[in-house]
Amino acid sequence: MNSSAAPAAQPSPARRLPLHVVLVCNTAWAIYTYRRGLLRALNEAGAQVTVIAPRDRTFEPLEQMGCRCIDLHVASKGTNPLDDLRTLLALRRHYRALKPDVVFHYTIKPNIYGSVAAWLARVPSVAVTTGLGYVFIQKSRAAQVAKRLYRFAFRFPREVWFLNRDDETAFREQNLLVHPERARLLHGEGVDLDDFAFTPLPERSEFSFVLIGRLLWDKGVGEYVEAARSLRARYPQARFCLLGPVGVDNPSAITRDEVAAWEREGVIAYLGETADVRPYIADADCVVLPSYREGVPRTLMEASAMGRPIVATDVPGCREVVADGENGLLCAARDAASLAQAMARMLDMSPSDRTKMAERGRKKIAKEFDERVVVQRYRETIRELTGSTF
Repeated sequence: MNSSAAPAAQPSPARRLPLHVVLVCNTAWAIYTYRRGLLRALNEAGAQVTVIAPRDRTFEPLEQMGCRCIDLHVASKGTNPLDDLRTLLALRRHYRALKPDVVFHYTIKPNIYGSVAAWLARVPSVAVTTGLGYVFIQKSRAAQVAKRLYRFAFRFPREVWFLNRDDETAFREQNLLVHPERARLLHGEGVDLDDFAFTPLPERSEFSFVLIGRLLWDKGVGEYVEAARSLRARYPQARFCLLGPVGVDNPSAITRDEVAAWEREGVIAYLGETADVRPYIADADCVVLPSYREGVPRTLMEASAMGRPIVATDVPGCREVVADGENGLLCAARDAASLAQAMARMLDMSPSDRTKMAERGRKKIAKEFDERVVVQRYRETIRELTGSTF
């Protein structure tokens, strides 16, 4: 295929109405959870919005918002090329039938196969790299194949968005961008400051840590459990909670049986999963994310917006949100002892110091990660690609 297959867009003054935008992801849950502000802005402007993703419980609330939802087969765990070809062909078929004005792809397989499918269907697309995951964490053959696929597929999108500078730098340094001039830094996908309002820290003798997210080894859940084991004798008032889905479709997934063993040991309180994390953030004294690598973690933005100090790893994505000593503490990745030390510092901190940290966190999120700025970036890009303003 020709590397010049994605020329600069020429907006057409006679384009059809309404604007039709398609969002494609490996989970509908992520579209509903992380991009609700964008969906609201599009729907309020009268745009037609189609979400293409594997069917899950968020199809219904997405449809209630006014979105059309289409089920898509995506083998997130698998490396079977026939499965991936099936995804590519399904997307090409949908794009040809829907004739959208622009498609936004999120996560690795939609980014790769969706970008190719959109080019085949002659539909402009934007690839949003929400985090590089196993491709840049592991040194496996599958990771090397994924990098080659990225380099091939990313010649087709009109723009490639990165959520943090480390990810953009990695793509540039490893020569994965055929058209580096199309790279854009989004600096996170933002948080709704009204939805995630500042909430005072709990006043009580107990101290509650919570790790929120899909329960994956790559999120540092194993290190979190090990740190909890080392801390609970010294700090009997501390509680260590996990909130998020188990057994998800991911190579790094943790099983429900593994979580149950931690519960029986008494080291972890598993809170299940929820569509609304706000009550759980409000009930926490500190939010923890010992991830190996992130895009820009929504969990940490939401926690800091609500005024919760953070303990996170000093890795791409996390360090975008957490300024060490300002709104949280950073520790080494894959290092349970370093994580335990940071959590102990948080426990030893005076209530007034934690309160100051909470207030600085809210200010940082308001200044750097307001969702309205992100929606404006979408507006500008859509206008450039389609000639339409929403």
